[in-house]
Amino acid sequence: MKYFCWIIVLCCLSVQVSRAQKIPFSDRWQFCKEEKMGASPVMMAMGIPVLPAAGWQSVNLPHTAHLEPQVIKDQWVGVSWYRKDFTAKKEWRNKQVFLQFEGAMQTATVWLNGKELLTHTGGYLPFSINIGSALSFDSSNVLLVKLDNQDSPLVPPGKPLKDLDFCYYSGIYRNVSLLVKNDLFITDPVMEAIPAGGGLHVWYPHVSARQAEIQVATHIRNAGSQRSSYALQWQLLDKQGRIVAKAAKAGLELAPGEALKTIGQLQVNDPQRWYPDSPNLYTLKVQVRKGTVVQDEQSIRIGIRKFDLRDGQFYVNDQPILFRGTNRHQEYPYIGNALSDNAQYRDAVKIKSAGFNLVRLSHYPQADAFMDACDELGLLTIPAIPGWQFIGNETFMEHAYVDAQQLMRRDRNHASAAIWELSLNETPMPDHFMQRMVAIAKEESPAVPVITGGWIDKYYDVYFPARQHGKFPDFWKKYTGKMPLFTAEYGDWEYFAQDAGLNQANYAGLKGNERSSRQLRGDGEKRLQQQATNFQEAHNDNLQQPHLGDANWLMFDYNRGYSPDIESSGIMDISRLPKFAYYFYKSQAQPGKTPLVSLATWWNEQSDPSAIKVYSNCEEVALYLNGQLIERKKAIRDRISDKLPYPPFVFSLEQFTAGELKAIGYIGNRVVATDKVTTAGKPAAISLRYDHSGRNLKADGADIVFVYATVTDANRNPVYQAGNQLQFAVSGQGKLVGPTTLAAEAGIATVLLQSTRQAGAITVTVSGPGLAPQTLTIRSQP
Repeated sequence: MKYFCWIIVLCCLSVQVSRAQKIPFSDRWQFCKEEKMGASPVMMAMGIPVLPAAGWQSVNLPHTAHLEPQVIKDQWVGVSWYRKDFTAKKEWRNKQVFLQFEGAMQTATVWLNGKELLTHTGGYLPFSINIGSALSFDSSNVLLVKLDNQDSPLVPPGKPLKDLDFCYYSGIYRNVSLLVKNDLFITDPVMEAIPAGGGLHVWYPHVSARQAEIQVATHIRNAGSQRSSYALQWQLLDKQGRIVAKAAKAGLELAPGEALKTIGQLQVNDPQRWYPDSPNLYTLKVQVRKGTVVQDEQSIRIGIRKFDLRDGQFYVNDQPILFRGTNRHQEYPYIGNALSDNAQYRDAVKIKSAGFNLVRLSHYPQADAFMDACDELGLLTIPAIPGWQFIGNETFMEHAYVDAQQLMRRDRNHASAAIWELSLNETPMPDHFMQRMVAIAKEESPAVPVITGGWIDKYYDVYFPARQHGKFPDFWKKYTGKMPLFTAEYGDWEYFAQDAGLNQANYAGLKGNERSSRQLRGDGEKRLQQQATNFQEAHNDNLQQPHLGDANWLMFDYNRGYSPDIESSGIMDISRLPKFAYYFYKSQAQPGKTPLVSLATWWNEQSDPSAIKVYSNCEEVALYLNGQLIERKKAIRDRISDKLPYPPFVFSLEQFTAGELKAIGYIGNRVVATDKVTTAGKPAAISLRYDHSGRNLKADGADIVFVYATVTDANRNPVYQAGNQLQFAVSGQGKLVGPTTLAAEAGIATVLLQSTRQAGAITVTVSGPGLAPQTLTIRSQP
């Protein structure tokens, strides 16, 4: 027994660990808008001790500097301040200590203990600061951040907010971390600012079913005062944690202040490759060792895959794939862009669940957590630089070049990053600008070419027009250019402008706003059906032409700077509730995993019984009314469905009869899916649920979920016409963000619920005049 214990001790001593720490630094901040400060921020910046004034409030990050209304008519802009007091641990002494911001909108100046450390411009990409020289180990440290989100023509997107098709929002709206490292460490690729350099850079020179070659460039810096010898070790672990490949390199040396890039090569037999339908991920672990001591260690998730363009098609691991895509703006109601990591994941789940295999990240870099989710779920992405209908002077263009470099350095190891949109959306870019962007892409990935895209068909690898950029009625079917074509937006503007819709016959008797794809959930059944038909028609028309695929405009409703209403062409609303169009797209996915039938009607007195549409990927659908079979049929293809994988089913009744409408889907004469909708009675009760979407509510003081209160009749049938005023209250370890009294829209009222930093039960209570109150208990998790 003693002998066995000594073996354990010796094994533990064989490798000593002194690795870096990544410390979450997003809790316990203080915040104040400049106009409300009772103490001079200049005095604070100079290090003069000033207690927080009454205007300061305690917050956790991500955080927005201003809670906006759900419908924004004038987004807040101005100067805001963030302060964090913290104690430096004694073990940080003689270490390299970095502060890492994932995103702050949009010009940030950072002080520590009165010393100005950095001014950073640009609100969408990360920045890091070495704060070691300014740290105090004898007293509390005061970190101060000044943010200015006011218009600047020098900072992309650059367009004034009043003219912009989205909102900038405000605050330190992504996470902050503190990194404590030894003198010998793996660098940060954005901070190092080296083409194709810094940190870890992974690429795949050869990928096949039998074998894959992985190369990992690892950039190490010696920030100490002594020359250092070290070794590198690379390990690849599968999802069970087993090492499937490894490599090592010893005898490496660095003089003080020097840095070195070393490439490790791993061979994987029978690799589990990454595909959208099977997003296999490995963990790559890299260690920096000095003798038996691990100086630094970094682990990232990677997917072994190969992307290329051939013969006008996009290939994933030599298999052609047609993009079925959407566009995403990253905002939530009230909090703008300040989404938690879990909220980012929940958005990705919804996009994948809608049947899409690609999401275009319009029109700016989105959160690293969202990219992680896309890697995990199998969503191809199109990362984009900030830009929309604006190009500024040379300073602006230089900032745009830096954005492109930093975007590629941040996201280059993500399995999902398919095409790099190094293009200012819908902007007349000069040739030299586009040529420089393409050159940057080559500089950032010299070993394996990456694929670029732009909305002008020059220089880039893929042409990215919106459907409305073509001419009615052919749009892009007669495109004769040499570049592969990807329809980056469709289904909105051509119908909103009413100059390009093909379904003119269906417009008879419709008012202008009824023809549009911009329909709120509260606009009613008829208009939501029209939106779905518009998307169906446009998507079907896109499929008439040789192309890489398309992306609709868009997934979620959003606010804009230039218009005092919500842009409502989303197939889900801003609170992530689906419209009929969502189920159209969901029905276009192969039925192997998720057979679907979905009735596109609320089945009430306003419904049209002569055209009951059912979205389904089944072979046959049977429709029943009050238990009586109306018809069982196959889908019939017509002018707006002849190219769809799964056309919708349309049934006709002579008249409306209240009751239960039920659709049953069959594959191979076997029932595989059902859906039903029942004519509702008067509002009598409330049903509560919350948006889980694959992630529990995390007790970090920042995670946030939607809670939905559905007005029902006495039999628990949703009352889609209901607009009742509902009151919400919360007790326990959570709080409501935004209004607590609001009207139901299309029968549903939605509030945002945020966790505290204490795990436990949260009880949501909702009530309304004449309705039985309801409660829901959610448990936040550590």
